[in-house]
Amino acid sequence: MPPPEPSGGEDAAWQRLDKFLFHARFVKTRGVAARLVAAGGVRINRQITEKPHARLRPGDVLTLALPQGVQVVRVVALGARRGPAAEARRLYEVVAED
Repeated sequence: MPPPEPSGGEDAAWQRLDKFLFHARFVKTRGVAARLVAAGGVRINRQITEKPHARLRPGDVLTLALPQGVQVVRVVALGARRGPAAEARRLYEVVAED
């Protein structure tokens, strides 16, 4: 059964933060993504979020506190699946790296 269509007032162009981190290959599982977000390791447009279900839209800027360092990226597109690394890199552009 297909999901219900959003009503006219809703914004359909969004994705859960944990799904985006998984699809863009920043983390290996959605569970790891949820723990990273809950620990305060992710900011959306400079605002700390502790909710893995936060809505992410193209144009948003993410600041990620990853084990390999801090990375700032701009969301370019939303992923439909966790594809190969080359496909994942097209979902974001790097703004700054630590």
